[in-house]
Amino acid sequence: MTKPEELVVRRIRNGTVIDHIPAGQALNVLKILGVRGVEDFMIALMMNAKSSKLGRKDIVKMEGRQLIPEEVDKIALIAPEATINIIKDYRVTEKMKVRLPDEIEGIVRCTNPNCISRQPREPVTPSFKVISRNPTLLVCKYCGTYVSHKDVVAQYAALAGS
Repeated sequence: MTKPEELVVRRIRNGTVIDHIPAGQALNVLKILGVRGVEDFMIALMMNAKSSKLGRKDIVKMEGRQLIPEEVDKIALIAPEATINIIKDYRVTEKMKVRLPDEIEGIVRCTNPNCISRQPREPVTPSFKVISRNPTLLVCKYCGTYVSHKDVVAQYAALAGS
């Protein structure tokens, strides 16, 4: 039985729970995944919940939605401490921590408009070396421009708005 002051978010039958998202970042996680709220699966958000690990955290539950490895890498850009729980028949069948790889390709654009990876006639995939995981800091392999957590969020926010 729950206490009257507790908010209960129902369990999901099958899907994904993204836990340990830094407080205030759940909407950015949805943006980076391309989730706009018009999809045919249920999305539950809990923001600014108490957490012994982080102090405060956000949680995203998506019923009927599984993540692919590239999406897990994207989440690591926004929420480097996040945990992904795969749910089947109301049970956690797999639990993994996100981890940003040492190098990433094609997930983020370089912020330097003159970088070769931004030129329309150059078949170059943006590529970055990870300098820091928390906070996220990347360096472009082609021009040396630094891309921060804030830059990544801004890129995906712009994509979500278009």
